[in-house]
Amino acid sequence: MAQKKITTPLTDEVVKDLKAGDDVLISGPIYTARDAAHKRMVELLDKGEKLPFDIKGHLIYYAGPSPTRPGNVIGSAGPTTSGRMNKYAPRILEAGSKGMIGKGEMSGGVQEALKKHTGVYMAAVGGAAALIAKSVVKNELVAWEELGAEAIKKLTVKDFPAIVVQDCHGGNLYQEGVKKYQRT
Repeated sequence: MAQKKITTPLTDEVVKDLKAGDDVLISGPIYTARDAAHKRMVELLDKGEKLPFDIKGHLIYYAGPSPTRPGNVIGSAGPTTSGRMNKYAPRILEAGSKGMIGKGEMSGGVQEALKKHTGVYMAAVGGAAALIAKSVVKNELVAWEELGAEAIKKLTVKDFPAIVVQDCHGGNLYQEGVKKYQRT
């Protein structure tokens, strides 16, 4: 299967074309955010306040990059476990995000939000943080520097490798993979 090249911000049309199992290369801006940043973002949304960046069409990368070494754009930038964001992801999708990147399956509530808001969840390969970092061409602090590795950062990426694992059509590579090898 050929890799699909996609550019952020994403449109509904691009997201609808992505299916569980698709191999993608992402170029454009993506935003890092983990637990603490998600909590703050949802609190702002619930108060009717603006987020520190325009979330419309963008992907949230569940990562807390390590400190940048001199001469590099970013330190290691591997994905963190996505399940910790299950309680926040539906609200972030409702606010206009087109999806997220992380590792591990997300909950059924997130799957329903992906369908409702035309979103996509992609997995980045855990353990490949140094390789993933090579696709980052720019790294900018956006908000909440005091959160350290959990601060929101805008990463400009070129050919960031990911796999679509949960799509807006209900496809779930985690569930399909298990069924494929189950004995009946």
